[in-house]
Amino acid sequence: MMAKAKKKKVPGGDTVLVEFDNGIAWVTFNRPEKRNAMSPTLNNEMLEVVSALELDERCQVLVLTGAGKAFSAGMDLKEYFREIDEADHVMQLHVQRVAEEWQWRKLRTFPKPTIAMVNGWCFGGAFAPMVACDLAIAAEDAVFGLSEINWGIIPAGNVTRAIAETVNQRDALYYIMTGENFDGRKASEIRLVNEAVPADQLRTRVEELARVLLEKNAAALMTAREAYKFCREMNWETSANFLHAKAEQAKMRDREGGREEGMKRFLDEKSFRPGLGAYKKDT
Repeated sequence: MMAKAKKKKVPGGDTVLVEFDNGIAWVTFNRPEKRNAMSPTLNNEMLEVVSALELDERCQVLVLTGAGKAFSAGMDLKEYFREIDEADHVMQLHVQRVAEEWQWRKLRTFPKPTIAMVNGWCFGGAFAPMVACDLAIAAEDAVFGLSEINWGIIPAGNVTRAIAETVNQRDALYYIMTGENFDGRKASEIRLVNEAVPADQLRTRVEELARVLLEKNAAALMTAREAYKFCREMNWETSANFLHAKAEQAKMRDREGGREEGMKRFLDEKSFRPGLGAYKKDT
């Protein structure tokens, strides 16, 4: 009698939910009563989730979002700040490092495409993981804010770095200095997100985008993302050498043989035009 295949565990816990759907891992902050504010518990769970999904074949695209009416209201003021302020310096450093580890070290270098689906409130500390995602789609009525200045602190935890990465200086300093809120349409206008859509179309649009990414050659997609993120900080000569090496690395990583397959279908079979979409993978 054949043994039943062992069912794979779904990563996550009480404050982070994970749902798999044909290659997409929907990762949801699950503290709607706190507008998904990021507590030490949530940060620990997110670190476990992101680490697990790196190696989980059920995840080919990761979508990060929030339960209820918020993406995330940022760091939990009570649990992340006030209660941790009373701990010793070693515990404080540990709590900060766990948050930083998943929010931008691991998420920014995640080996698969990532999309932030900003469904509602997105404040302060939430800017870091949102920007760490490769792409971001927001609801038009989502509310963004850097309210730190309103209560006497600065946008820390690499939030300011995230803003500098995506938004021009005039817009960045305006919102950092005034603490004013802005909506999803404005976030798209200043290029904090790729686009804004009506709230009732948000999940459909994000899934549509994820499906486009799933059609691409996975090894090439991973290497193209890595190449962009590193070469933008290099000079032209260093970048040219680096990109030649990354192109060779992509060929070595690619078990699908995308380069050869694409050229064969374009040049020999005349069945594929690269400018019109990805080649159809063999099933």
